[in-house]
Amino acid sequence: MSNQNLSREEAADRSRLLTVDSYDVDLDLGNAADPAATGFRSRSTIRFSCSEAGASTFLDFIHGGVDAVVVNGMSYDPAETVVGSRIQLHNLQAGANTVSIQGTALYSRSGEGLHRFSDPADGRTYLYTQYEPADARRVFANFEQPDLKASFTFHVNAPSDWEVASNGVEAARTPLEDGSLSRWDFSPTQRISTYITTVLAGPYFKASDSWSMGLSNGTELVVPLGAYCRASLAEFFDPESIFDTTKRGLDYFHQLFAHPYPFGKYDQAFVPEYNLGAMENPGLVTFTEAYVFRAKATEAQYEARANTIMHEMAHMWFGDLVTMRWWDDLWLKESFADYMGALAVDEATDWTNSWVSFANRRKAWAYVQDQLPTTHPIVADIPNLEAAKQNFDGITYAKGASVLKQLVAYVGFEAFINAARTYFARHAYGNTTLDDFLEVLGEASGRDMRQWSQLWLQTAGVPVLEIDAVTAPDGTWETVTVLQDAPDPVSGEQVPRPHRLRLGLYDFTPEGSLERTGSVELDVAGRRTPVTELEGLNRPALLLPNDGDLTYAKIRFDPVSLATLLNSLPRLRDPLARAICLSVLWNSVRDGVLSAHDYVRLIIRTAPTETGAGVLQALLENARFAVERYAPQEIRGELRAQLFAAVAAQLADAVPGSDLQLIWARAAAALGRRSSSHESLLRGLLSGEVSYPGLTVDTDLRWKLWQALAGTGSAGTAELEAELGNDNTAAGRVGYTVAAAALPDPAVKADAWRTAVHTKELSNELLSATIEGFSIGGHDLLDPFISDYFASLTGVWASRSIELASRVVAGLYPAAQDLPPHMVPADHPVLELGQEWLETNPGAPAALRRIILEQQDHLLRSLKAQAAAR
Repeated sequence: MSNQNLSREEAADRSRLLTVDSYDVDLDLGNAADPAATGFRSRSTIRFSCSEAGASTFLDFIHGGVDAVVVNGMSYDPAETVVGSRIQLHNLQAGANTVSIQGTALYSRSGEGLHRFSDPADGRTYLYTQYEPADARRVFANFEQPDLKASFTFHVNAPSDWEVASNGVEAARTPLEDGSLSRWDFSPTQRISTYITTVLAGPYFKASDSWSMGLSNGTELVVPLGAYCRASLAEFFDPESIFDTTKRGLDYFHQLFAHPYPFGKYDQAFVPEYNLGAMENPGLVTFTEAYVFRAKATEAQYEARANTIMHEMAHMWFGDLVTMRWWDDLWLKESFADYMGALAVDEATDWTNSWVSFANRRKAWAYVQDQLPTTHPIVADIPNLEAAKQNFDGITYAKGASVLKQLVAYVGFEAFINAARTYFARHAYGNTTLDDFLEVLGEASGRDMRQWSQLWLQTAGVPVLEIDAVTAPDGTWETVTVLQDAPDPVSGEQVPRPHRLRLGLYDFTPEGSLERTGSVELDVAGRRTPVTELEGLNRPALLLPNDGDLTYAKIRFDPVSLATLLNSLPRLRDPLARAICLSVLWNSVRDGVLSAHDYVRLIIRTAPTETGAGVLQALLENARFAVERYAPQEIRGELRAQLFAAVAAQLADAVPGSDLQLIWARAAAALGRRSSSHESLLRGLLSGEVSYPGLTVDTDLRWKLWQALAGTGSAGTAELEAELGNDNTAAGRVGYTVAAAALPDPAVKADAWRTAVHTKELSNELLSATIEGFSIGGHDLLDPFISDYFASLTGVWASRSIELASRVVAGLYPAAQDLPPHMVPADHPVLELGQEWLETNPGAPAALRRIILEQQDHLLRSLKAQAAAR
């Protein structure tokens, strides 16, 4: 049985026993370019203190063989000390101990550990590490838990013409043997956790710059800056823009946190096949290379990149300088970084709609996650590492950030920042829990924050706020009451939350626009909160609860306001107010309160007036999802055609060369995946027979168009291979894989299924591309695989890393289903198969069961929405 899933109790026992001083890690990557080499030599020497003489503990190492185990100068037989992914250490000394482990670590294709990538454009090999939450043990032996911090010194052997980097600055570089290899020695780090150590190696392109700031003690802090990408992407790389955002962030956070950047240099590497948006390794932050735009990108994409840069930079303080003790308190870094990222983009860059983007994307993610049966408090119960891996979700990130925004409105920004400054000063290079943050917050605000914490951080679920208003015959309000429905997801008991709420009053101007004419701020705490300030006022066209997006709650509009929005939403000018209203309406669709038909018709009228590319993209994605999942089958074709016609018309009329034009073109390609009736437009765009001034059909858009044509059988394998021949790059290979698996041929679907489910041939990115392409198809093509899906679940989970297994389990769940007339949603055959699997596999890993439970709930929600729309 695997022993990789470290428990919280095991980590706590080890933490009580040990204090780790330092690691000296030596990695030999000289064979990395040889595809036949599956592993590399790894040696780690660990110096630590033990509180008990004769005690036993263990190191973590997921390996391809251990050659040497030396404890306090005594060698032990690996056959006797190595048990699975753990190396047993016995008879430790009270006080200082030194352990040295040498073995073979394995190159990764899953994005976990040391990932190896061969660039199809030039055949060159690239390496980078990704560890969170616990994959440093795939590269070197260590005590893999966040509270056993230490100083790390890395040494790397690699080809001499490569760039090699780590957390620390390069201290020395020495040629080896015939000069083809060199040894890089890096300076020791500050005390950090294992999961944020890192190594980068390969023929990367590197750009350099620096940032400096005068400190209060009269000295100057100089931080070298670096930016890396693959050599074949260098022509598309824009390090000047990246450095500009980085410098703005460093300026902003230094002023805000009043604590100098503590990690020497600040490198940022954009790497291939990355599982995340980015990772906050101090001194060397890694990002997905999707942020290197090889084709035209919208301002929304550049803003998203800036947000990610700021998010990771905030982690240098929240997460790296001060780290949670265990993964229960993951929110102490992710919620804060999510909030700070949006705040920094808003206050330190030229983008002005950061909070619009937050409401539009991040908060929507939180609302979805928080309504699943697997919802959990922001401060979660994380019993083991598998649970930790799954908790990087919309609650930990976006709900936590939303609650922090609400907290700032509640206690004031100054108190919040003063608490953060005290937190850094008091706990620098240490580990903390919720209580440590509440302590400094209470000191700074003068309030006891325990009740607030219990209701917001330690209680799950989404409160629902709505307005109960009584209007007099003359059109004035007699009474206005805020109603709060906040049932606990487990017990069902009401747990009202405290909200700082702004009610916005909007009316039509003589010119016809819908503008704010007034607002009232109040504290909402119970089930019913009277708003006496509004009594006697004329009833406006729109009453917007949560104007300004200060709190975290689902909103239900009163009938007058809902009618105003359904008829006149395009006339609402304020971008944030419009984003909030659109979010409320989308939640209403998901809840079956507003039909997919009415929502899509609303978007068809509203989207052409939207000026924000990010908001427009989200609207069109939601509308397409509403058509495919929430609309009953009998109206889906008509609704799909109406939406495509509207998109095509706007594409033809869009301002040449604008971001909106590109968004409309991408939407046309996405909608084209489901109907061959659009072939002439899509093929025309590819061939140039159809063209619009300012629209460049670049490589990225070309692949989207080919995927649409392939999905409807309007393109063949030969055409796709010819396109790949013209774009034999990493992104081209992904685009081709999606398109090839989308072909509506039973043999193609069977091969894609076999490759994804029953082999380990694919890297992380190509696995996802195969799953995406396979899923483009109708029931006649996909239904034959449903029974094998459930039959294969336990085998997939047991044979893959959690990263790859999760992609297969979540991505191939048969989620696109229709509700037959007169069928009760819960009786749908796929739901019954899923329930049968859950009941017959009670002992399946909790992480696997969680995915199935969530997918079941997503499907049930879509079927209920279809039923409500009939």
